Amino acid sequence: MDILLLQDVKGLGDQFDTVSVKPGYGRNYLIPQKMAILATPANKATIGERKKQISAKEAKNIHQIEALIERVKAKTVTVGAKVGGSDKIFGSVTNIQLADAINQQLGIEVDRRRVTILDDVKVLGLHKARVRFAENMHADIEFEVIAE
Repeated sequence: MDILLLQDVKGLGDQFDTVSVKPGYGRNYLIPQKMAILATPANKATIGERKKQISAKEAKNIHQIEALIERVKAKTVTVGAKVGGSDKIFGSVTNIQLADAINQQLGIEVDRRRVTILDDVKVLGLHKARVRFAENMHADIEFEVIAE
């Protein structure tokens, strides 16, 4: 069954991608959750038009996005975590914690689904993450994990 994704689905594809899934997964989960629609010619045309509108909107905002990327790259964000005896973190730092830290410290609202931590964060120190602001526009940032 071919479907068009209306939003990013982890492990499946990005928004507006056409993907092939098993019929039960498409009919029983993705379509009822408004994550996808059937890949009919009419729906493909509608999605194509929506994609053009979003691209035009992002093109207008490209200078603002580039300024945000430079602001994020220039600073190091700190994230607090509970630590055990040998500087090991209880659990791990998540993209939700990092998105909240960016929102609070830099004043830039970032959706948690657009933050990807590049490696498991289990110890204190500097780590890297990627923040996606628009299609093909992302910033690789450094963040420091400190003891709470």
